[in-house]
Amino acid sequence: MNIALVKLSSLGDVVHALPVAAALRARLPRAHLAWIVERREAALLTGNGVLDAVVPVDTRGWRRALTPVDLATAGGALSELARALRAARFDVALDLQGLLKSGLLTAATRAPLRIGFAAGLCREFSALFTNRRVTPPVTARHVIEQYLALLEPLGVRPAAIEFPLPRDAAAEARVHAFFVGWGVEPRGRLVVLLPGAGRADKRWPADRFIALATRLTAETGAAVLVSWGPGEHETAKAIVDSARGGPMELAPASTIEELIALLRRAAVVVGGDTGPLHLAAALGVQCVGLYGPTAAERNGPWGQVHGALQSPDGSLAGIGVEAVLARVVAALETAPASRPPQGVGSDMEDGAGSRLVSGHPPIAPAPRPPVQ
Repeated sequence: MNIALVKLSSLGDVVHALPVAAALRARLPRAHLAWIVERREAALLTGNGVLDAVVPVDTRGWRRALTPVDLATAGGALSELARALRAARFDVALDLQGLLKSGLLTAATRAPLRIGFAAGLCREFSALFTNRRVTPPVTARHVIEQYLALLEPLGVRPAAIEFPLPRDAAAEARVHAFFVGWGVEPRGRLVVLLPGAGRADKRWPADRFIALATRLTAETGAAVLVSWGPGEHETAKAIVDSARGGPMELAPASTIEELIALLRRAAVVVGGDTGPLHLAAALGVQCVGLYGPTAAERNGPWGQVHGALQSPDGSLAGIGVEAVLARVVAALETAPASRPPQGVGSDMEDGAGSRLVSGHPPIAPAPRPPVQ
């Protein structure tokens, strides 16, 4: 059986969809699994042991094409992609995104069985491109559980939630060299702060990150590392420059592989509803998630929703420093004493890909969702 997974972006959403690939591989070991994903997020899937193929696309670039040359380039790429999808002869396609762009790519697979969410759960009429539409059960509160509900038409129901993630030895070595240069021991207590997010309303105010970093180094003895992504460098640098106290550093520019290696070293990660926070949770790192406009119950760090802070007024400004500090201190007290740079305990497998079995209890069998 040839199966195409369509989950294009963003980083956190792709992380949340990883258990779908793991469940398919566990239940259908002979299936050929291909994942259609945006080029920027493809690094998260490259070398993934549960996938047979990764199909990178550049819908962001195609939508920016305005000049005749760019339009011709985009048109050629689309034609080549369409030919490749036809040649793959997919039997099943799963639209995990529920948008027009993912619906069009799902249709382009020409799979006889195209599974997606019911129309009321999709946007941009993407349900028009699927022919089996699923409404997740009310017990599927977290987005991961909702994604897994799409496997019901295939008779696949996972016994546990797994996050197969790549391991890059060169990236591990570069991150290890950074920590050696900083002088932070592998067995030290490291708190990683994530001040950035794709949306402004998902960002905790920078002055509160400054206050938190200052108190963490002064009151807990933890080292603080401020991580950043595209467009976030100035904010992250301002936090490091303004905070006072003990060991504090600005993270280097990182690829996705290096970000994974960096997060593996953390004892606790603090941030809003953003991709690196969900990546840390998938790695089994203690997380303190900060939630305002989005619901922690649906989008919180997997297995750690209870540790997330939900703003009472729907804005991240409604979460105070004292509340976050208390959660971080509690997380430090229960975090593993040692997080070696090579991995995170015995659940990790050596090799090109790594698999972490979530510490969250396996989800109980849910009522079968309606299938249209």
